[in-house]
Amino acid sequence: MAGNSGGPWGGGSGGNGGGGGRNNGGGGRRPDNDGPQIPEIDEIMKKGQEQLRVLMGGRGGTGRGPGGGGGGFKMTRGAWLLAGGGVFVLWFLASFYTVAPQEKGVELFLGAEYRTTDPGPHLAPWPFITAEVVQVTTERSEGIGIGRAEDGLMLTTDENIVDIDFEVVWNISDPAKFLFNLRDGQQTVRAVSESAMREIIAQSQLAPILNRDRGAIQTAAFELIQNTLDGYESGIAIVRVNLDRADPPQEVIDAFRDVQAAEQERDRLERQADAYANRVLAGARGEAAQVLEQAEAYRAQVVNEAQGEASRFSAVLTEYAKAPDVTRKRLYLETMEKVLGRVDKIILDDTAGGGQGVVPYLPLNELRRPPASAAATATTGGN
Repeated sequence: MAGNSGGPWGGGSGGNGGGGGRNNGGGGRRPDNDGPQIPEIDEIMKKGQEQLRVLMGGRGGTGRGPGGGGGGFKMTRGAWLLAGGGVFVLWFLASFYTVAPQEKGVELFLGAEYRTTDPGPHLAPWPFITAEVVQVTTERSEGIGIGRAEDGLMLTTDENIVDIDFEVVWNISDPAKFLFNLRDGQQTVRAVSESAMREIIAQSQLAPILNRDRGAIQTAAFELIQNTLDGYESGIAIVRVNLDRADPPQEVIDAFRDVQAAEQERDRLERQADAYANRVLAGARGEAAQVLEQAEAYRAQVVNEAQGEASRFSAVLTEYAKAPDVTRKRLYLETMEKVLGRVDKIILDDTAGGGQGVVPYLPLNELRRPPASAAATATTGGN
C-alpha cells in the first residue's frame, strides 16, 4: 500500500489526483532522491499497529491468526484488565482536581453552573462535570493613565484639563459570576474605572482636585466603581483606589505654576489684610466699649449727685419751714465757712476802738502740720 500510493498525501507522480503530493509540514512529502529517505506515514502507522497487537496478546507479523482469520488478534483477559485500568486512571486524572487556599473552584454540569467548591481536593466526574479554578484572594491592579498619558487626560467642570494617574486594586469575590457574566474581567475593570473617574472629575473644579480633594475623589471613585460592577453582577470586589498623580498637562504646567504662585500670593495678602482688619476692629471696639463705660459711669455719678443735692435741699427746706431764722443763719455760716476756707485771710481790727490795726492771723491748721525738716528727718530715720 505504501509502495503503491506513496502515503496518504501522495508522493511523486501517480496516485489519486495525478498531480503530485501536497506539502503539509513535511509529514507526507517524499524527499528528493539525492537526500536520505524518510519513512512513509503508512509504514509508521503499520509498525505502531503491529506493536499494539503484540501488547494486547496477539501475534506480530502479517500472518494469519490461529483461527484462520487474516491479520486479526485475540484480546486476552489480562489485556482487557490492563486496558480498563488505563482508562480508569485516565478518567480519574481528568476528574480529580485540587483547590489551593487562595483559590475557589466552580463545577459545571454539562456546561452549566453546578456548585462552588472550597480549598481542598475534589472529584468532578468527567465528562459530565468539569471544574474551573479561579484565584480569589490575589490582588490584581489596573493602572489608568500610567504609561498611556492620553487615558489620564480628563476635563473638569470649569473647562480645564487635568492629567490623572490612578490605580484600581481588585480581586474576585464571586468566581461563578466572574466566569459566566464577564468576557474579560481586566478590561471590564479598566473601562468601568476610567468611566467612573471621568464622571467624578467632570463634576469637580481644577483647584480642589490639585490641592485638597484627593481623598474625597478616591472615596467617590471607589464607591462608584464598586456600584457599577455590582450592577453588572461581575463578582469583582474593589480593594482600594490610589490616586497617584493629579497635575495639569505638560504643555501648560509652567504657566499653571505661575498662576498657582500668584494665587498663593493673593491668598497671603488677603490673610494679612484680614488680620490687620481684625486687629484694628478689635481695638476700635475696645475703645468704644471703654468710652461707653466711662459715659455710663459719669451719668450715674451726676445722677447720684443730683439726687443727693435734691434730697439735701428737701431736708433743709423741711427744717427751714420749722425755724426760718435759725436755718437762714446756719446756711449763711456754712456758706461763709466754705468760701473763707479756700482763701488766704488777713483780719483787720477797727482802730477806732483802740485796736492795733492789723492783727496777725494764727493758722491753726498749719500748726497741726509737722515742720518740713522734722518730716524729712523722720523719713530718713525710718529708712
